[in-house]
Amino acid sequence: MAQLVNITKLNLPQLEMLKNQLDQEVEFLSTSIAQLKVVQMKYVEAKDCLKALNKSNEGKELLVLLTSSLYVPGRLHDGEHVLIDAGTSYCGEKTAEDAKDFFKGKIDFFTKQMEKIQPALQKKHTMKQVVMEMMSQKMQQLTALGATKAAKTKDLVSEIGQRGRTSGPGTSWWGREGFCV
Repeated sequence: MAQLVNITKLNLPQLEMLKNQLDQEVEFLSTSIAQLKVVQMKYVEAKDCLKALNKSNEGKELLVLLTSSLYVPGRLHDGEHVLIDAGTSYCGEKTAEDAKDFFKGKIDFFTKQMEKIQPALQKKHTMKQVVMEMMSQKMQQLTALGATKAAKTKDLVSEIGQRGRTSGPGTSWWGREGFCV
């Protein structure tokens, strides 16, 4: 279960670690959606290819994809039945209509998976923005604190300089041996 953290209580290094973690999670979710989209598009392309299958195309020459970059010439023997890759190196024979339904089911499945991931990705993006804003506030606070300390140091140095320039009994800042009196 996720642990709730009040980010206003975190220091800059802790906020930086949280931001890095959120960066990694956003990258993972973005990559996951991209990979799902690639697979989904392959099913869309396969479904579109089925539109060319019909009785009138039987006997015509075509190129058959063997690997991701190797095609061999072939001839369409049966425009009613196709072999589909069912996953994990299993193929099955289906009618063109059944294959369309199969591909539509796969397309819908990947669409739903992306729809499940998208809200989580948006939430992580929002969390990252909040952390970055908090980091900016903390840096501004540190800058302001540093400026205040610098001003106080300048005032103290100026006061010491003023005291050292005045003379007379009881106003001398430094004694003969160089110690404060």
